[in-house]
Amino acid sequence: MKPAVLTGEHYMTGDEACAEGALAAGCLFFGGYPITPATEIAEHMSERLPGVGGTFIQMEDEIAAIASVLGAAWAGQKSMTATSGPGFSLMMENIGLAACTETPCVVVNVQRAGPSTGLPTMGAQGDMMQVRWGSHGDYEIIALAPCSAQEIFYQTITAFNLSERYRTPVFVMTDEIIGHMSEKVIIPPADQIKTEWRPKPQGRKDRFLLYKPGPNGVAPMPAAGEGYNVHVTGLTHDEKGYPVMSVEAQHQMMTRIKRKILGNLDDIIMTESHQLEDAEIVLVSYGISARTCLAATQQARGMGLKVGFLRLITIWPFAEAQIQALAQRVKGFVTVEINLGQIHLEVMRSAMGKVPCHLVGHHGGTIISPDQVLAKIKEAFPCP
Repeated sequence: MKPAVLTGEHYMTGDEACAEGALAAGCLFFGGYPITPATEIAEHMSERLPGVGGTFIQMEDEIAAIASVLGAAWAGQKSMTATSGPGFSLMMENIGLAACTETPCVVVNVQRAGPSTGLPTMGAQGDMMQVRWGSHGDYEIIALAPCSAQEIFYQTITAFNLSERYRTPVFVMTDEIIGHMSEKVIIPPADQIKTEWRPKPQGRKDRFLLYKPGPNGVAPMPAAGEGYNVHVTGLTHDEKGYPVMSVEAQHQMMTRIKRKILGNLDDIIMTESHQLEDAEIVLVSYGISARTCLAATQQARGMGLKVGFLRLITIWPFAEAQIQALAQRVKGFVTVEINLGQIHLEVMRSAMGKVPCHLVGHHGGTIISPDQVLAKIKEAFPCP
């Protein structure tokens, strides 16, 4: 068999780096359906997985793809799929099933401009609210947003680790621009890559409680066929996994599902700061638009403007506390994203009306330039 980790320096697209990150994390199952601009992830996994003892399946559609991923997870495998907007919409019901059954898996969304078929070969960041609220009911998810091919390699590994640690679906929200951009990617040796596995059950198999939380609020997870009494259902269920149709059972189940995420925010939420120490104006962005903001911050500083930049690495859960703290001392925020203000709404909510919040965004298809960001800064915060 070929090594799962292709150690060394490579020149590859973001989609290829994503696939290599999944393999480095220990992913051995990919179920997917072709869709631009995510198809290259599936193609790369179809070439690499058989050589490392894994399984690749092209399903008949995206609904079947996510269903196969959940099944593989309960069979004991780290599993993933990759799609774009229209396919992501089709996956939403089973994403709710993954949240309800606390099934670890990774879903990559290489975003394109929409709605509907939209611009299949052009990038956008328009699925950021869909990933959080797309399925029905109350639940929590984790979503990450890489800004380069190198970072998508590492963030895919992180996505698997978080998914295994918290028994939850984790999403990598990339976009067509990063997915198709070719850059240098350095892959370290396997022994330098930290990987995690879901907690395994101990003790008597006939008395096993499928959803009895451990120290961090996460219950151990057996694989089908290991001999444990396992019943997995999307219905409201008790700790044994069996359906219980009552308000009390719903409250207990949902409290557990939400608490394991909301009770570990310090471990989950990741951000990156640039020149925030003395900043008066803060740019907030993520993904490909973060690269625009980094350039705009540097240019603004060269012009004597005290601009800083907060990059959201974790989108969900949202870095609410950090925005609230900044709102106590800065003059205002400018959110930069390739949509009409989806994460901007979260920035405004978190700022609680203490300072003005402005948006630089558009419908999708092209990146936002640093000049557009600088123009908004000058317009919204004119010098005295």
